[in-house]
Amino acid sequence: MPIQQLPSHLINQIAAGEVVERPASVVKELVENCLDAGAQAVQIDIVSGGQKLIRVRDDGKGIDKQELELALSRHATSKISSLDDLEAVASLGFRGEALPSIASVARLTLCSRSSDADAAWQVEADGGRISAPAPAAHPQGTTVEVHDLFYNTPARRRFLRTERTEFGHIEKWVRRLALSRPYCAFSLTHNRRTVLNLAAAASEETQRQRIASICGEAFADQCVYLERETDGIALSGWIGLPTFNRSQPDMQFWFVNGRSISDKTLAHAVRHAYRDVLFHGRYPAYVLNLTMDPSSVDANAHPAKHEVRFRDGRRVHGVVSQAVETALKDTRPGGHNIAPIPMTRDAVFNQGSMPLPSRPSSYGVRETLSAYNAMATAPSFVESPQQDADVPPLGFAVAQLAGVYILAENKDGLVVVDMHAAHERIVYEKLKRGYDDRGLVRQPLLVPETISVSENEANLVEQSGHLLEHLGLVVDRSGPTSLTVREVPALLKDAEVGSMLRDVLSDLSESGQSNRVEDAGDDYLATMACHHSVRANRQLTIDEMNALLREMENTERADQCNHGRPTWTTITMSELDRLFLRGR
Repeated sequence: MPIQQLPSHLINQIAAGEVVERPASVVKELVENCLDAGAQAVQIDIVSGGQKLIRVRDDGKGIDKQELELALSRHATSKISSLDDLEAVASLGFRGEALPSIASVARLTLCSRSSDADAAWQVEADGGRISAPAPAAHPQGTTVEVHDLFYNTPARRRFLRTERTEFGHIEKWVRRLALSRPYCAFSLTHNRRTVLNLAAAASEETQRQRIASICGEAFADQCVYLERETDGIALSGWIGLPTFNRSQPDMQFWFVNGRSISDKTLAHAVRHAYRDVLFHGRYPAYVLNLTMDPSSVDANAHPAKHEVRFRDGRRVHGVVSQAVETALKDTRPGGHNIAPIPMTRDAVFNQGSMPLPSRPSSYGVRETLSAYNAMATAPSFVESPQQDADVPPLGFAVAQLAGVYILAENKDGLVVVDMHAAHERIVYEKLKRGYDDRGLVRQPLLVPETISVSENEANLVEQSGHLLEHLGLVVDRSGPTSLTVREVPALLKDAEVGSMLRDVLSDLSESGQSNRVEDAGDDYLATMACHHSVRANRQLTIDEMNALLREMENTERADQCNHGRPTWTTITMSELDRLFLRGR
């Protein structure tokens, strides 16, 4: 066919293919417009999973009468006016395609009243045809009604799932948007049944209540608040304790300048921060907000705006990883006012598969007793009137159970400590500090190792030689598709050099950075810590048990061992009273 200009209705239909994937896409676009309009309350009404009706109402600033028809025209927006605005997008919806795209595949009614108008005005669109504005009754704000979605595109309608499935996608997006804007109230109904009713949350406590409503009480009870600003990048939100983890990354929410996004760089940064407090195959839970200069973020990288690009991804990765890692350092007894929860049934770990040492451990808790002479003997709780002020977080040891657990008493009740897991964390942190104090030491290979790679990987080595040296790897290009490894980190001199280098190059190619060497070093130290920790069936004295408790309270990340298992838990007096029916 000859080249020709497409008719406007076909252009709108093509745009609708990018913007309107399913009813949830319509809800997302309309609610984002509400938030951009400064809404303090958003009401969403859904009928038949969004196929029959989607109604979104807000109390924002509204749209003037003369702009109503323009709002349904392609590439018409109030959010950008120049190239500079496009390079520093600060709003959620800015492409001017949502309303006309929706109107091209549904029957749409737009009713709005601006703050300085005497009355509201309404326009209707059917298959792209727009009516003239007509007066209507409406408070300040805007209401958009979308009827019979995909009525004129039956092929796309057939691709919709069941009513329940489509509404599930809608609810998911509303919950995400509600997490991004705690100051805004949200109401969601389906077939006239209220599904979600969230009041505006201004304080930290009310925001925690919103977190509980959306992510569950378990997460709200086992998360800590994080707030940090570094080098013009602000990170805030809630991160779950390592003992609250998931079998899949289904509770990880990222918001960049208020926009809900999915990003590999950010996800990797958090995963790296949790690297030695989670068991392999488990995922952390978090709700995090990243705020930075809009000109440093490309929000137009994805047609549906689900992804962003950072101008300096390495810097963002470092800030996020360091902020989360610093917050996790306080996950020790007394660090947070939250006791770790026991592992759930689907998170049982097989410690029996860990290699056992062939001789008794040479590194025990006995060496630490001299530092805790003042705390070694547990006082009598009955005789101590100031017990609340004097008792440390883990209290004082009273017994050892089955050669595995330490039983202690604190001001809240009974504390149960897994002595091997606790001592493993203590030894691991000491080994890491010793390794960090010595700095990175490279070990020259007696016989340099030659590795075959692709030409692209060989080129990457030439471009990233300084970065590889920073990781402890000295690599030369010895041919078009061959590399020669001459030096490796001394800690990893016995590692499989070829596999490690290929993994590093894969990371560099994808994200411009790699933590493979650091992670491999941590794994080696973790194995050493496991081999040199106190084992089950070793009888400890009361003094040794108290010394271990005191070291736990002074060790970072002591709430869990290197594999992510909890090291201690507490049973309060009220829980014990309920167990034995006291007071009934």
